[in-house]
Amino acid sequence: MTTQQQAAMQSMIDWLSDERELGRKPSKIEIAGEFDLHDMHYYIFKYKKTLLGKWLLGVCGGYENSSDTEHCGHIFSEMQPYDPATAKQEAIAMVEMIREYWMQQAAAIEAAQQEGDAEAQDDSSGSGIFNGFVLLNSSECDLDQVKVNLLQDWNISCSPAEGEGEPAEEKEGILVFEVDGFTAALSFVDAPIPNGEAEHYAQGNYLWREAANITKTHVAQMIVAVFTRSGSPLDSGRLYTKLAASCLKLPNAIGLYSSGTVFQPELFLEMAEMMKSDDAFPLLNLVHVGLVGTETGLNGYTCGLKSFGKDEIEVLDSQTSPAELRDFLFDISSYIVEHNVTLRDGETIGFSAEQKLPITRSEGVYVNGESLKIKY
Repeated sequence: MTTQQQAAMQSMIDWLSDERELGRKPSKIEIAGEFDLHDMHYYIFKYKKTLLGKWLLGVCGGYENSSDTEHCGHIFSEMQPYDPATAKQEAIAMVEMIREYWMQQAAAIEAAQQEGDAEAQDDSSGSGIFNGFVLLNSSECDLDQVKVNLLQDWNISCSPAEGEGEPAEEKEGILVFEVDGFTAALSFVDAPIPNGEAEHYAQGNYLWREAANITKTHVAQMIVAVFTRSGSPLDSGRLYTKLAASCLKLPNAIGLYSSGTVFQPELFLEMAEMMKSDDAFPLLNLVHVGLVGTETGLNGYTCGLKSFGKDEIEVLDSQTSPAELRDFLFDISSYIVEHNVTLRDGETIGFSAEQKLPITRSEGVYVNGESLKIKY
């Protein structure tokens, strides 16, 4: 076995061992073939969940030359039965699905960047950049109906009056338009979120018990993105909420994968509607508060503050109740976002003169990168 084959097999084993896939190493795995596609080399695998189980099909690759040991990320298995007569054809189909997903995602972002200020969008803070994935249970995307929803519900037109800006760009399932200095983009992808990622994070939505099971039924998606060139991240978040809500009204929309969870359409739309009645900021649609119980206490974290240019927040080993911890993290997030507050390492925070909760900044436990830890 060559060094590249060994690397590919180890990558396949690691991928299958992830808790979102098999959750353990396969009982048996073999290289069953190889092929070239788009000037890259791929390996076909057959593996078994259990020793007496049937052979299943997997693929790994995207190697540019024979000396490479790092693949380009094209690794996948739908855990369908392995059939030597059709294995190559099915492996190619899986690779094409993954390529299509990433190409469509890149196209949506690139189109929006071309319309907006690329310099602002390269800001490493991520401030003012919001994106998510509307999950669809059929391979249909009615962009015309989305435009109707935007106009009827939010008075947002994708076709500005003469002399008031560029018209919307729409081709190959991509819609890009400008609103008050912001750039909005939609991109249809006729494939589910790869690697069971959406299903995994749907399990963390404790406000929607059926989230994971419903998310499993999605077969396609719409990438939703909003970029700001010079406007407020709050206004960017409002526009993103309106755009996502207009997509979630489609009959085949079953959820929104964003901010580390999958939002229930009905609740998202209800929160969005509050912007009409009392001009409330839709923070619940933009920042998810996660809760994780352990033997030492309750842990909580935010996911979504980065889009406002702020650090995510974590509370570790709290002895409070889930409802109290969730309310605390939401109140802190609201204070930070709506008052543009930046918390720093070594400071304290509290909601009364007596309350002084210490803040430290370190590598995140439940979020990527560094986070602010508040002792609560």
